Amino acid sequence: MQINRALILGLIETCHEVIASHADDLCELDRAIGDGDHGTNMRRGCDAVYLDRERLGALPLPQALETIGTMLVMSVGGASGPLYGTLLIEIGRRLGARQNGADFANIVGEAIEAVAKRGRAQAGDKTLLDVLYPVHSEMVRQSALVHIAERAQQSAQLTAGMKAMRGRASFLGDRSIGHIDPGASSCALLTTAICRYLKEYHPA
Repeated sequence: MQINRALILGLIETCHEVIASHADDLCELDRAIGDGDHGTNMRRGCDAVYLDRERLGALPLPQALETIGTMLVMSVGGASGPLYGTLLIEIGRRLGARQNGADFANIVGEAIEAVAKRGRAQAGDKTLLDVLYPVHSEMVRQSALVHIAERAQQSAQLTAGMKAMRGRASFLGDRSIGHIDPGASSCALLTTAICRYLKEYHPA
């Protein structure tokens, strides 16, 4: 797939739209096990990126990803900003360093491991990693975009059965069981929106 300005702008707009339309739902999820501000924080970060979309769209993809990641770290706040920011920064850095013959699935896998290290978390801790790891598995299998999106949604739902081991939700112990992790939910929403956009995107 050709990477060009239109694609970068389209992805920014798609992510901005899905977070804006689900911000209240994400806050509702977060009220059950956290501060109740996950949707507000994510919307603030996406708003910042959206407002700067013209400049970002003019950058090469690796630089655009790094820049967006840094913006999310600075604007989202809480635990989500550093985690989402780390993911994009690391993908951008690795793409920039290994553009020739780089395997994107491997790059994403390495970036996810950087997120895990940053958050001192692992699979099963009831975080966005519980969506990222399954999504990466589908990428390695070269699954269709629709299947990647479905796996993301299913994985977010599965966090309801997990006990939170990281973040504010971990203070609740067993009481965190029965609630979907808001970070996993926002990750699934973004993954699904990106997959749908890429499926429909036809470069000129």
